[in-house]
Amino acid sequence: MDTKQTESQLEVNNIEVVYNDIVQVLRGVSLSVPDGCIVALLGTNGAGKTTTLRAISGLLKPENGFIREGYIKFRDKDVTNLLGTHVVKLGAVMVPEGRRVFKHLTVDENIRVGSITRRDGAQKIRDDHALMYTHFPRLANITNRMAGYCSGGEQQMIAIARALMAAPKMLMLDEPSLGLAPLLVKEIFENIQLINREMNTTILVVEQNAKIALAISDYAYIMESGRIVLEGPSKELKENPDVKEFYMGITRGGGRKSFKEVKSYKRRKRWM
Repeated sequence: MDTKQTESQLEVNNIEVVYNDIVQVLRGVSLSVPDGCIVALLGTNGAGKTTTLRAISGLLKPENGFIREGYIKFRDKDVTNLLGTHVVKLGAVMVPEGRRVFKHLTVDENIRVGSITRRDGAQKIRDDHALMYTHFPRLANITNRMAGYCSGGEQQMIAIARALMAAPKMLMLDEPSLGLAPLLVKEIFENIQLINREMNTTILVVEQNAKIALAISDYAYIMESGRIVLEGPSKELKENPDVKEFYMGITRGGGRKSFKEVKSYKRRKRWM
């Protein structure tokens, strides 16, 4: 998919995020998510990936955070510092890190909870509910099981299905591979591709597993220390020798470095 010729559904422009009026976590972050595409946001722990998702999702305020500079637009609407409930109603839904299912509800009850904000009719909700079990057939066999007794992979599927029941225009996934076995990771990311293709859902995925994220995404951004340090089509980044060394474990030897130490790298400054 040509991301350059596709209208952006999400625009993050030069944002700075501060917690408790003191701690600055994001420093001039800009990114764009084209309509109908899968975009990956990569980086190590502490790079600022989750904070970026929280800023987009309207989840900074509960943690005493706010966007001090810059703006975020979703479908041409300014959502800067908007509360999460309003962002969800506009069509941007986040699946948080760690899955966070309702452990004392059944699998089916967890999935149904996702439709609580919808106002598009019971029949459409029923159709989407049935579709969730088509996308996640593994869940169809355990509909009455308490979610707390499900495996990590099953809980991730529940969390994604629950988010999809809100009928999002854009789905945001925070570390969907975290703590999962390789075969389950493969299955989850195949489902993500299927959702993007068959449900026409735009996807922004935050991942540390660069190899699989670059394999399914159209475009990718790499973060370090609260900044975007590299971006480009995923096919190109997969072949970038520095990306291979720092994020995919493909190296000729030597210690781990930072992108800041790569002489050939020229940071792209964004001033509006």
